[in-house]
Amino acid sequence: MLSGLFHLVVFAVDGGPWTGPVSWRKPVTFGLSFGLTLVTIAWVGSFVRLGDRARNALVGVFAADCVVEVALITVQAWRRVPSHFNMETALDTVITRMLAAGGGVLVVTLVTLAVAAFKANPQTAPSMRLAVRSGFAALMLALASGAAMIARGVAKVESGDQQAAYHVVAALKPAHFVTMHAILVLPLLAWTLTFTALPEPRRVRVVAAAAGAYWAVAGVVIAVSAVRFMIT
Repeated sequence: MLSGLFHLVVFAVDGGPWTGPVSWRKPVTFGLSFGLTLVTIAWVGSFVRLGDRARNALVGVFAADCVVEVALITVQAWRRVPSHFNMETALDTVITRMLAAGGGVLVVTLVTLAVAAFKANPQTAPSMRLAVRSGFAALMLALASGAAMIARGVAKVESGDQQAAYHVVAALKPAHFVTMHAILVLPLLAWTLTFTALPEPRRVRVVAAAAGAYWAVAGVVIAVSAVRFMIT
């Protein structure tokens, strides 16, 4: 997150485009997004039924992978070349493949936590269990959209049209974003409700209503993004 804020200052000083595959936006947004996601997973992971050693190992691997991903994207930003779908040189190809491998590590750790979240866990309040499970379900869709973007982008690059790769993946970015952050929003709501006088059954209903509203909005965004992705 400090890296993201630092590069926001770099952008303010150096200028340049905010959009596109080569811009200071990438280290800014990836630094802040990965940092926020890491904090979220470390916190939400405490509500998942896992042994301390397994939880620490999963979060540790996830943390290390987040650092590597942000570092590689930042290196490419300073080199003024695209970080994704870039196979122009040997170094670019290695970094692109490392980013893809890192994405695979993210998928494995998050899927493992998601599966554990659906195990019976009487030590966690029902409202928090509902929030965590709904958040992880949305996160799985975020991972699926990310995988789809990578697969389609790589196919475009291999066909010889690198610019088309950046264009086509942009169509799924809204769906990827909206499903990515339910894992923070819903558990944060459940946690906030613990400071109210509402009994637990009422908290469950509030979280269920919020989850339903979130999924309704996410469903619209996903549908629009999917249509754009298919016709692009």
